[in-house]
Amino acid sequence: MAIQKETVDLLLAEGFKELACQQPIEKITIKAITDKAGVIRPTFYNHFQDKYELLEWIIRVQVLEPAKPLIAAGMVDEAFILIFTTVQKEKAFYEKAVRLEGQNSFEAIIQKCIADTLLEVICSNSRNRKKVHPWLTPEHVAQYYAQSMCFVVVNWIKGGMAVEPKEITNIYNYMITRSMSQVIEEL
Repeated sequence: MAIQKETVDLLLAEGFKELACQQPIEKITIKAITDKAGVIRPTFYNHFQDKYELLEWIIRVQVLEPAKPLIAAGMVDEAFILIFTTVQKEKAFYEKAVRLEGQNSFEAIIQKCIADTLLEVICSNSRNRKKVHPWLTPEHVAQYYAQSMCFVVVNWIKGGMAVEPKEITNIYNYMITRSMSQVIEEL
């Protein structure tokens, strides 16, 4: 009996996360991931190009997908709390992942995932609406919010997730809902 694609993806993800808690992600081999998942090496390449694509899948499917309906429904605070809570539940893994630097940095991967998710939501919600300004494309808006959200998530993880998910959501809202001059005045 063949194992479903989603099951294999999950097995690979869980094996990868477990290994990442024990050693730097850069040193994890595909063979180690497949051994941990209980599948053969070629199976990995039927699902993912490399371990960085697997990391992207983890962020998209396990962190962002559950929050997408909340964002689409205008429940952005609830979505952010869910995102922060999900990351916090796997603190050891994300504290290792955030250390990835260079071409496949965690920051670049998570920013792309957030931007893609936001773009999808924006495009599905903005059909037939008049644009405020031609420069304010769905792509620009998604990138803007992805950069700011990524900054908060990455620094929150690097800071040991010391601030609770609801509180970091409130902090993000504080920064994003005020003009730069208001924040400068209030600090």
